Amino acid sequence: MFNRAVPFLALVFLGEMLGAIQLDWSPLANVAAVLGALAILLAAAAILNRMRGRPYLAMPESVGRVELTVFVLLPALLPLIFGAQWRSAVITAGVNLLLLALIYGVVGYGLVAIVRWAIGRFLSQLVSSLTLLTRAVPLLMIFSVVLFLTTEVWEVFSDASGLVLALLGAIFVGLGTLFLAARVPREVRTLERGARPATDLDRRQRLNVGLVLFISQALQVLFVSLAVGAFFVVFGLLAIDADVLESWIGSAGHVLVSFELGGDELELTEELLRVSGAIAAFTGLYFAIAMLTDSTYREEFLDGLTAEMREVFKARTEYLRLRPETTAG
Repeated sequence: MFNRAVPFLALVFLGEMLGAIQLDWSPLANVAAVLGALAILLAAAAILNRMRGRPYLAMPESVGRVELTVFVLLPALLPLIFGAQWRSAVITAGVNLLLLALIYGVVGYGLVAIVRWAIGRFLSQLVSSLTLLTRAVPLLMIFSVVLFLTTEVWEVFSDASGLVLALLGAIFVGLGTLFLAARVPREVRTLERGARPATDLDRRQRLNVGLVLFISQALQVLFVSLAVGAFFVVFGLLAIDADVLESWIGSAGHVLVSFELGGDELELTEELLRVSGAIAAFTGLYFAIAMLTDSTYREEFLDGLTAEMREVFKARTEYLRLRPETTAG
């Protein structure tokens, strides 16, 4: 699958010679470093080509583990060779790994097509999300409103550093992802057993079907989280003024935007966004758990999704039946 991305990977590979630049050096020294880095990259590509029996400067026709390893590690070595830039080297290697993972998902599993299909169903998902939200979240919303008006919550999130907030957000997202992913293998097996005619999928095909189910449900969780976050932002604009913030956190907060509405001045503060985002993340986690335990969700959303997937399985079976005839013709 990486063979299809060879031109793009080659462009990125050569572009990363700029990692040899050191801002503290003179322009002439940086030009020399870039030329040296280019020579290293071209030499490595030439050696790989000769190992494959190709001309020195030929574009790779196949990409295997050796080529992928060189793509990740060699550009990361350039900042180390030219200036001992350890942080830049680690970032370069990490970015290259993420790029390969993205290509693997897009090319190998049709991630773009899956997302496009899921977005195409988004309006129907909105209806399902709102229906389930009215049944699964009311008690949580009452609790969230009470929590939103608690002094301790504002004190905690107004003083928390950006790193702490990022870690908390990562924990909520990670737990929600685990809850969503926990059900996917069982749903895939159910689809596979329930297909008519019977369908036998390999590991990669099961993963592809699982991605369809996971992304569709993740879009719902995202929508619910954004809706709850937006609700509390509006609620906070109307109900929490500077005097209230002063009594809660000892200051009027960091005002980002202020405007008048009906003679009243409304202020959007950083603290309001922090608290609203935290409650939205918690609601998203709760909603992800509700997807696993609420039978209404299966009836109103998942059954419709699995019905569409069964139609896809039927089309796949028909395609496999006709393909030998087409090849023979």
